[in-house]
Amino acid sequence: MTSMTDTGPVVFGGVDTHRDTIHVAVVDALGRHLGDQEFATTRAGYRAAIRFLRRHGRIDTVGVEGTSSYGAGISAALRTAAITVAEVDRTDKTARYHHGKTDPIDAYAAARTTCAGRATTIPKTRDGNVEAIRALRVARTSAIKTRTQTINQIRALLVTAPTTLRETLPTTTAALIRACTDLPPLTTRADPTTATRHALRSLAHRYQHLTTEIRDLDKHLHTLLTHHAPHLLAIHGVGPDTAAQLLITAGDNPHRLHTEAAFAHLCGTAPIPASSGQTQHHRLNRGGDRQANRALWTITLTRLATDPRTKTYRDRRQAQGHTTKDTIRRLKRYIAREIYKALTIDKP
Repeated sequence: MTSMTDTGPVVFGGVDTHRDTIHVAVVDALGRHLGDQEFATTRAGYRAAIRFLRRHGRIDTVGVEGTSSYGAGISAALRTAAITVAEVDRTDKTARYHHGKTDPIDAYAAARTTCAGRATTIPKTRDGNVEAIRALRVARTSAIKTRTQTINQIRALLVTAPTTLRETLPTTTAALIRACTDLPPLTTRADPTTATRHALRSLAHRYQHLTTEIRDLDKHLHTLLTHHAPHLLAIHGVGPDTAAQLLITAGDNPHRLHTEAAFAHLCGTAPIPASSGQTQHHRLNRGGDRQANRALWTITLTRLATDPRTKTYRDRRQAQGHTTKDTIRRLKRYIAREIYKALTIDKP
């Protein structure tokens, strides 16, 4: 028997996502409301949401808010069910001011945006090596931040430590950590000197543990990056940290970015047209993934310090009267083009 999914009218879905629930709405090809319902963010809830969508007709596309956060689960379930998923931006303030904000309102807004063809962004699949790299990098970033806080706390303690203790400890980081780990632990006495020694000893051991953790994560990240993105790592100025960030920005499916210009825009390096009348002008793009923009900035500075071609380009631009900031912006745009080519080559 022919099912509704095969013969019914074309419909579009919208999903408003939260941590514990999702709200799903359905509209027809004219944007008319057909129904909405709330579901749990569980496998059973996702299956029920897909059945709810299919009861209304042939699903064209489902627009999902927050596909990289609360919407990751429903997005994966929809793709598994062979349903096209589009990423939808959150409702802007003007729309919320005029129409209010509830879960059904947001879900219908996502469905209408998808129906109108304004939701064209293909979300990341988050099911391959890049997602593994992202998970490891989250742990590494946290460990580095905590290690920095730890050494800062050690130095802050030394500022107010008794002079007899402070003068016995070295100043360089490596020697200071080694010396602090050898300090005696706290005994029954709890005077300021013995307590400070114990605190320094505890923090130094924490610093060493975090260093070991970072090295272990670096080893796993290097293995994944070497296997997954050899052409990206071969680019001058690209290191493991910047390569990981650029891969995370592009996702496991970089083909979703159809052109290098789209990748540059995603990284915030594509100038934004700001022309009016006879004035032709482009302004700085302050949007996009700012961490990817930072990675391109790091690569640019590395090249300016070590690459003769980049130095020659900078000197030529400065001779033409352009500022260093303007030169760096242009270099980031050129590097984004090179990065995009490497990403599409490395993707199997």
